[in-house]
Amino acid sequence: MHCPFCHAPETKVIDSRLVADGAQIRRRRECLACGERYTTFETAELVMPKVIKQNGTRQPFDEHKLRAGMQRALEKRPVSVDDVEASIDRIKAQIRATGEREVDSHFLGELVMKALSQLDKVAFVRFASVYRSFEDVSEFKAEIDRLESSARNE
Repeated sequence: MHCPFCHAPETKVIDSRLVADGAQIRRRRECLACGERYTTFETAELVMPKVIKQNGTRQPFDEHKLRAGMQRALEKRPVSVDDVEASIDRIKAQIRATGEREVDSHFLGELVMKALSQLDKVAFVRFASVYRSFEDVSEFKAEIDRLESSARNE
């Protein structure tokens, strides 16, 4: 790693430790040329698969789009930011676990609905109504009935 002060190519690691629950490594470094010390953080770069949209186009997985959709459904609902972030992390892990280079948008939508149903039932119905393009009140009622029956079975 090049020194950010004098741009010398040789630095040495003085100290390394895990941070962020083991998701990052914090390294203290010292430049061998100028003696300045600085901190770097190292994280694994995990490649997410592309998403195949309903019209057949492919686009990169967009975590911001996922978060925005979930936050829109959870608007004014009593769900903590930490719970939402944990759900997003689980969804990303499930997508990576497929081992595929491309995943269908339908698969991604179902993962989001499952996560929302565990976070907040109202948010789940909000999301499902848009995702499944509910046409009338009877479709809302049918989805709520399915929720209630699955809650009784748990």
